[in-house]
Amino acid sequence: MACRDEAPIKQPKDHPPTEIEQMKERFSKLLLGEDMSGGGKGVSSALALSNAITNLAASVFGEQWRLEPMSVERKTRWRKEIDLLLSVTDYIVEFVASQQKSKDGTNMEIMVTRQRNDLHMNIPALRKLDAMLIDCLDNFKDQSEFYYVSSKDSGDSNKDNASKRKDDKWWLPTPKVPTNGLSENSRKFMQYQKDCVNQVLKAAMAINAQVLSEMEIPENYIELLPKNGRESLGDSVYRNITVEFFDPDQFLSTLDLSSEHKILDLKDRIEASIVIWKRKMNQKDGKSAWGSAVSLEKRELFEERAETILIILKHRFPGTPQSSLDISKIQYNRDIGQAVLESYSRILESLAFTVMSRIEDVLRRDTKCFETLTSMTLLDFMNWGPDISDNETKKESPTGNSDNLTAEGELKPVQKLQNIVTNNKLVSYLENISGGPKSPVARH
Repeated sequence: MACRDEAPIKQPKDHPPTEIEQMKERFSKLLLGEDMSGGGKGVSSALALSNAITNLAASVFGEQWRLEPMSVERKTRWRKEIDLLLSVTDYIVEFVASQQKSKDGTNMEIMVTRQRNDLHMNIPALRKLDAMLIDCLDNFKDQSEFYYVSSKDSGDSNKDNASKRKDDKWWLPTPKVPTNGLSENSRKFMQYQKDCVNQVLKAAMAINAQVLSEMEIPENYIELLPKNGRESLGDSVYRNITVEFFDPDQFLSTLDLSSEHKILDLKDRIEASIVIWKRKMNQKDGKSAWGSAVSLEKRELFEERAETILIILKHRFPGTPQSSLDISKIQYNRDIGQAVLESYSRILESLAFTVMSRIEDVLRRDTKCFETLTSMTLLDFMNWGPDISDNETKKESPTGNSDNLTAEGELKPVQKLQNIVTNNKLVSYLENISGGPKSPVARH
């Protein structure tokens, strides 16, 4: 009697997908460019990979509402899946010269492949920042001096109103501390953790700003720009930037920066004017639509002033959403290496800002710290002084070490974070990043 092939055993419909099935689905979407029809209308590989990293971080860190360790399941999932997404960078290589000794003992120079330099330097640095943030959350495992209650159960309305979060995220649990405040040891511990996260935040911001500065400006963005900087900035802002004696602090004091929308709008207009002025300085044909009667020297001076304002805004309001230029660059970028660096540094910046905010929430509840906290600005917390000048930039990179506790539990000085590639011409977040945290000074 002939034997029939046995039909494959089908999983019941309510059977949860296995881990390997989930990974197959994710990587299928990645390879298809998120176009499940298979019609080839998906996004570029760079954008698909950027979205995958962003979505992974949102699903893992999106509900990190408390200062507490991540669950073992979430931590394991994060490490496994981010490693898989980052593995593509191992195959982005460049040729470099290398010495090789032949059989007869003579040395000769040959070309060998090595991971592209920006990835070779910055991927390990970002992994270090990643580990430092997770370690910081782990450090709150045994804390017992503060706890959380839902906002509706917080009770003490007067104090709550005084320490209300600026972002007004009412759904977040409210931290509670003892009536007499935190103990001295606990307060030092909290301040130290904040300093560590502060270093991570600045380093992630520096890498992200550097990568974005190196991405090409899409033609779609340029086509929508007005033809001159005055039209982009508006008459009032343009006049204040082009005055003979320019003071950035005085300039910002005349503007309404009371809401996130107004800050973002100003950033968009300033970035647009910088692009316009740079194009005009590079324009060879003075009779073209991009031509201008303003001299090259003045246009360069205006651009430097606008960049200074942009730096101060990014430092003072690090939690502000991405600008139109940044979004456009990410959307149309085709460099997979840059897409990975930008998205990875962005999600670490976001997580660092979140942890920083949670630490500040606890410190605001501390009766002995509250007055100090409310009298300081975010610029003070970030250790970025106001010494940002028009013509002075510092070309230093952040470095660091996550092994900050000795075996006896004593705090060691926070060191600098290593291996971060920056462009010496970039006036970016690195203005004052080289200095370590100043003890005991205690974004998203």
